[in-house]
Amino acid sequence: MVKESHATETQAFAARLRRALEDSGIQPSPTVVANAFNLRYWGRSITPHTARNWLLGNAIPTQDKLRVLADWLQVPPDVLRFGDTHAAGQVAESRSPYASTLDGQDQDMLRRFLSLSAEDRQLVRRMVQALAGLRDGR
Repeated sequence: MVKESHATETQAFAARLRRALEDSGIQPSPTVVANAFNLRYWGRSITPHTARNWLLGNAIPTQDKLRVLADWLQVPPDVLRFGDTHAAGQVAESRSPYASTLDGQDQDMLRRFLSLSAEDRQLVRRMVQALAGLRDGR
């Protein structure tokens, strides 16, 4: 019973991790995850095999590694680890410092952005970064 519960828990974590990667426009590949993770983590580096275990639901990272993953993927660590216990819209609204300043057009644009594929969202992010860099004189 306990073993089955642990397996379900690790599988659910793996699904959340893969979704967070895809939402960030990052390929859910063990090598990609290990390399990007190791750039951000000051402790002992992980291997692609460790990242593979996370992605397949064979293991859950320790808390310090989970925090690095969450910071990298810009999701709360508890949501990455345990899932969202609230309605997704409520959590997003409470976290967003811009929710009260967005007019209807901006909210519609964000809804459309979120409906794009992960690849298209990454393209839009790059375009916005490039435009912001031009504006800032970079």
